[in-house]
Amino acid sequence: MMPALIWKSPRWWSLTLLLVFLAAWEWAVGLFAWSELVLPAPSVVAATLWRGLENGYFWPHIMQTFKEVLGGLALGIALGFFFGLLLGESSFGRRVLMPYIIASQVVPKLALAPLLTVWLGFGTLPVVVLTALVCFFPLLESTMTGIAQTDPTHLMMFRMLGASRWRTLWCLKLPSGVPTILSGLRIAAVLALVGAVVGEFIGGSTGLGALIIAAQGAMDTPLMFAVLILITAMGLMLYLCAQHLPRWLLRPYLFTETGNRT
Repeated sequence: MMPALIWKSPRWWSLTLLLVFLAAWEWAVGLFAWSELVLPAPSVVAATLWRGLENGYFWPHIMQTFKEVLGGLALGIALGFFFGLLLGESSFGRRVLMPYIIASQVVPKLALAPLLTVWLGFGTLPVVVLTALVCFFPLLESTMTGIAQTDPTHLMMFRMLGASRWRTLWCLKLPSGVPTILSGLRIAAVLALVGAVVGEFIGGSTGLGALIIAAQGAMDTPLMFAVLILITAMGLMLYLCAQHLPRWLLRPYLFTETGNRT
């Protein structure tokens, strides 16, 4: 019974696919005698990763990137949510401001990084601002879309009961738009890491993005792969947190089948 359940598990197949890929990679590197400069074997990358974690070399860079991601994510979410509510409730505001907001988003963020470095200097602040710019639009768009999808019947009922515009927004539109807003939050959580790493490419002296640039200059390909693994792991962690944190925050308001709160 247990083996049958394991064979039907998607996680088991995902893990098996990963192991097969790593084994094929290791085999190909040994067979073709590729240089570590071109493509290091997974065992070499794993050794580099373990050594950097064990001796503490990676930790300051991990913490710096994590700090920039959290700061930029918090700022981008706050601004995106605020302007999403504002523009979602004001058709005049949408007509006036949306062309400028869209224009700011089509500009490649990599092109903005040098300007932010000139204006704000080197260090954490320009990276946080760049990360916030990357996170801003997904929250803005998802918030506007979420509150616009309110059931017209419920809206009519609120108007008949004489509810104010603020109460209608807070008690009806916002709760009904929560699933859409949370989807924007998940997208922003992943993009936040992209913004932080791109910012560190240009103006960072520490952080995982700056470490990739340093490894490139030293032609240390195993180190670059090890840092990419760290970035991937951090991105997955942020996505999972964005996926499960809302459930945890809303847990007191969820009811069990018996009608009692969990």
